[in-house]
Amino acid sequence: MTLAVKRLIRDLAGRLPELAHVEASRVLVVAGEARGSSRATIRGGQLGPPRAGGKRRFLRLRGRDLRYVITLRPLWFLASTAEERVATLLHELYHASIRFDGSLHRERRHARLPRARYDRHVQELLRRYLAAAPPELVAPFSGEGVVKIRMWLRGPRAGRVRGAGRDAGPLLFHGYMPLRTRAPREAEPEARPRRRRRGRDEEEGE
Repeated sequence: MTLAVKRLIRDLAGRLPELAHVEASRVLVVAGEARGSSRATIRGGQLGPPRAGGKRRFLRLRGRDLRYVITLRPLWFLASTAEERVATLLHELYHASIRFDGSLHRERRHARLPRARYDRHVQELLRRYLAAAPPELVAPFSGEGVVKIRMWLRGPRAGRVRGAGRDAGPLLFHGYMPLRTRAPREAEPEARPRRRRRGRDEEEGE
């Protein structure tokens, strides 16, 4: 599933001008624990506050800085249609700054852009993408069974990261998640989540 998601992100960036700034090789995708009714979250890949001169340190994987980390939640795997899975990835990527520097687009945060308007933008992107998407890139998201995907073995800790410690490789492993796809006719609107206090602005829930 890791490879399928990366291929989809690369194709989304190539077909949608609104995501042309996205570099799939600099996005880490992992599976994570449940968080309310969220299907996924996105945050920057930077470690701690900027250093002197404003330079940021990022996690690295295979020699590349990871600008963003997308965490797919259990609902993405177990209670989504294929279209909802693609829409979730669109939703998270649309939060990324057009500078693609690990920050979130200021005008696309839910605090500034009402959720209903944001969702309408995402649905329009989804409609345009699915009209032109290669079927073989979308097919993995309608499957059933068990899929292999990266997970954190240990979460990165900014205070201990120096030099080679920025390498995310030793902190990751490939685990397995069940995949169960709902038929579109079974999809129901999600209950509106209770408003909760956000801990840090660099992470937004889908």
